Amino acid sequence: MLHYLSVKNLAIVEEATISFGPGLNIITGETGAGKSVLMGALNLVLGERANKSTIRAGAEEARVEALFSLADTSAIDQELAGREIPLCEEGQLLIKRSISAQGSGTTFINDTPVTQQSLRAIAPLLIDIHGPYDQQSLLKQDFQRSLLDGYGNCLKPLAAYRTSWNTTLELKLKLKELTTDSSNVEDEIDRLSYIINEIKAAALTDADEDELIQQHTQAANAEEILLLGAGISEAISEGELSAFSQLLQARAKADELSRVLPEAESWVSEIKTILLSIQELESTIANRLSRIEADPELLQRLEERMALVQRLKHKYGSSIEAIHTSLAKYEARLDTLANRTAKIEELQKTLQAETAKLRVHADTLTDTRQRGTTKLGKAVTAGLKDLGFPDAGFTIAVQPAAPASHGFDEIIFEFAPNPGEPSRPLKEIASSGEIARVMLAIKAVLAGHDSTPVLVFDEIDANIGGEVGRAVGQKLKQVARSHQVISITHLPQSAVYGEQHVMVSKELSNKRTKMTARILNDTERVDEIARMLGGKGLTSVIENHAREMLEAARAEKS
Repeated sequence: MLHYLSVKNLAIVEEATISFGPGLNIITGETGAGKSVLMGALNLVLGERANKSTIRAGAEEARVEALFSLADTSAIDQELAGREIPLCEEGQLLIKRSISAQGSGTTFINDTPVTQQSLRAIAPLLIDIHGPYDQQSLLKQDFQRSLLDGYGNCLKPLAAYRTSWNTTLELKLKLKELTTDSSNVEDEIDRLSYIINEIKAAALTDADEDELIQQHTQAANAEEILLLGAGISEAISEGELSAFSQLLQARAKADELSRVLPEAESWVSEIKTILLSIQELESTIANRLSRIEADPELLQRLEERMALVQRLKHKYGSSIEAIHTSLAKYEARLDTLANRTAKIEELQKTLQAETAKLRVHADTLTDTRQRGTTKLGKAVTAGLKDLGFPDAGFTIAVQPAAPASHGFDEIIFEFAPNPGEPSRPLKEIASSGEIARVMLAIKAVLAGHDSTPVLVFDEIDANIGGEVGRAVGQKLKQVARSHQVISITHLPQSAVYGEQHVMVSKELSNKRTKMTARILNDTERVDEIARMLGGKGLTSVIENHAREMLEAARAEKS
């Protein structure tokens, strides 16, 4: 559930925090009081694009914050982990967002900075918002099909169908590449054969990378290397003035000194160690220099090898590994062309078998959908009776359609609001008020299947009133058994069913308009329902009516 929504410096809101409870939360207030600002704040929490023009005049930034408490965080945690965001602790998820007057802004999930894209990715797992314009989604076939598939246990056969569909598309693409290849096959085979032979003849190995460069550098500087090496050898071990000769003299003197100064014996030992190290160094230098050869022919061979490697890299890849990858690709293409006829026949047989399998999956999906239409149609029709359509009919047609990624079916929601009239597509006959009630009836039916924990209905009862408004309130309370429901409404008949009632109002403070939002107690709630009835403070009759409506709503069985 949504624990609280905090808003600061957004439109007419200076600062407001609304706490929400489980079940049905009602939000009311006069037109223009700021209910739309709360919806805007919720949309910002869900990743909607921010507009700095919504920042309260005179403020540097606007902030929104929402805390969710989730019974099951597995789906959310999976999304968070994939984006390296800290997981929910004790089922809590905290979202913070700011909009700066300078045009920048920040977004945080669990106190970690994130992108709006990450926020939008988790939003559908938290809140489902239905506003007066969102009802139009019910008229779209994709939406109708997804509702039926979710309710009618069609997701498993749909997944099997889509796997087969994607396999069929891949096979068709491969077959098209082979059958519509406009290149001259023989010329292409010759070209590929030349390329493959050129790469293979080079016999490239990993040694043709850094090691080849080192060998070339050594060969190109062989004379200088030998000259400098000889100088080092002479300085450390050859000649009378070499380090080795000087140390020999020092050892003799230290040996003589030890006869009168005993501690000099250790010096003799140390000098011997140094002499041994010099001999080992001289041996190492000599061995290495013995492998250096000032050979013009070797240098030429290395330069030719480097030129060959660079030429192949320029043509087929930026590294030895990339060239080998290109070789594998050319060999596969050559094999395809050389065995083109056989491969076409093989692909055609495979495609034929996969197409037959796709047809089976499509039929299974259609049958599953057909079974789901009867169950969903009856459930929604029953729900519509509760919402002021005692004789209405709601049916779902599954009609053949051109094969697509979602099956061979076209799903059409049909509605007959009046007795004696045939069912027709919902989009052709329903008014906005009727669509709202159909959507609510469907949501009530699907509530047990919908994993989204918070449902928000923004004036879903617009364009209706009276007894129908009461039925809408009852239906919202029914949905609130399995979800936290937040309903913004102008209808007192609907508002009385709330388990918590928040009133939004605006007031003038220091010559500035600001919005306030507070949870009403029982007495205040009577006053607000009376206001909504159109007569707060005029007569006790209206206040008594409001009180009676609230008491009657509480007395009804949940």
